[in-house]
Amino acid sequence: MSVEDHDVEGDNKMPSRLGIPLTVNDRSQEGNSLEFSGSSHKNELVSDTSSSRESNESVRKLHSYEGPGFRQEVVGGYHHKHMQKVGWQGERFYLIKSRGQHLLTNPHVLDSIILKAKVLPTDTVLEIGPGTGNLTVRLLDYAKKVIAIEIDKKMVDALQNRIGKLGLEDKLTVIIGNVLKMELPHFDLCVSNIPYGISSPLIAKLFLNSHKISFRSATLLLQKEFAHRLLAKPGESDFNRLAVNVGLVASVKFLMNVSKKEFVPCPKIDSSLVQIQPKLNRPYINLDEWSGFTRTCFSKRNKTIRSIFKQKKKIIELYEKSQSSSISCKSFEFEDLASDYDVDEDNEYDSGDLSTKNLELEGQNSTKILRFKHKIFRILEDGGFGEKRPSKLSIEDFLCLLELFNKEGVFFH
Repeated sequence: MSVEDHDVEGDNKMPSRLGIPLTVNDRSQEGNSLEFSGSSHKNELVSDTSSSRESNESVRKLHSYEGPGFRQEVVGGYHHKHMQKVGWQGERFYLIKSRGQHLLTNPHVLDSIILKAKVLPTDTVLEIGPGTGNLTVRLLDYAKKVIAIEIDKKMVDALQNRIGKLGLEDKLTVIIGNVLKMELPHFDLCVSNIPYGISSPLIAKLFLNSHKISFRSATLLLQKEFAHRLLAKPGESDFNRLAVNVGLVASVKFLMNVSKKEFVPCPKIDSSLVQIQPKLNRPYINLDEWSGFTRTCFSKRNKTIRSIFKQKKKIIELYEKSQSSSISCKSFEFEDLASDYDVDEDNEYDSGDLSTKNLELEGQNSTKILRFKHKIFRILEDGGFGEKRPSKLSIEDFLCLLELFNKEGVFFH
């Protein structure tokens, strides 16, 4: 299904019993602050479109409802496109776009995420980047337990304050830290509106850091362009290394689009919700070797495979690796598969002079390197891959080609 289908731009109608999400108008509210109104009686969500504190008396009521809510007011003198100030019970802090701190606020979108994630009453759900808890409170209503990982201590304070007022603190475990640098706890599902900046390494950590995956799926709200790349298929113009690497171990399903208007602060582009499910029978393959192989192939994804391997520098590098490589099926550092996802995959390899080390290696082993080059071309031609292009190959094709190389003693790590 195309990522262009199923756009979601819900209204701001509030649910009555869940923790009420921070919501604002459908326009960007950059430069504003949001202040929590914590009265135990009826609360009001209000919006102030004025430009100074003096205008706060004329705030316009948008909704009335029972439960905790937010008051939005303009911060006098505050003017910065990349930050938005928010607060909880009088404590204020900044949401910073560069850190991917965009709070999803539309209750209908939040409810849709929960339903599409198929959370069961027996599930332990992992949420990464819970922010102030708009999604968390809904997960707690459906799941047995939620484990939330948050790096921002002030966000954690806001989240725990909110959950405490709802009496759900016994179902929530909060871990403070960088999710990319910690060992993940056991969980059944991952459901998250993740910071855009960690999309690649997080997916690699979840699905490519181990040969044993015990959770059912990850339902993730991603930058729309990134989701396009993740969902790309062989033969499509945007088929890429990310899609190949993730497709090796998991299947990816598009669920819906979410308008940028549903976030505070408003990001520059829309988002897409995808569900990634680990494959039951994933190839038992050395992931370091796979990573080096796909990096080589997608260095010039629209060139033929033969032309990719014609460069002298690449031949010498592969010769050196093949002399010292010892391949085994083991775990690996996930950063390697994540590191290249956002670079231009059509960049040429450095066409400058060979390094001193490569020159020495070539001088000492020129005959062996020439034979090694002919062996590579023979493998490509015998396997029927010489004139094919990486962007047109399936995952099965890549696996077949890597196996042919490895059987002949050509290694990429």
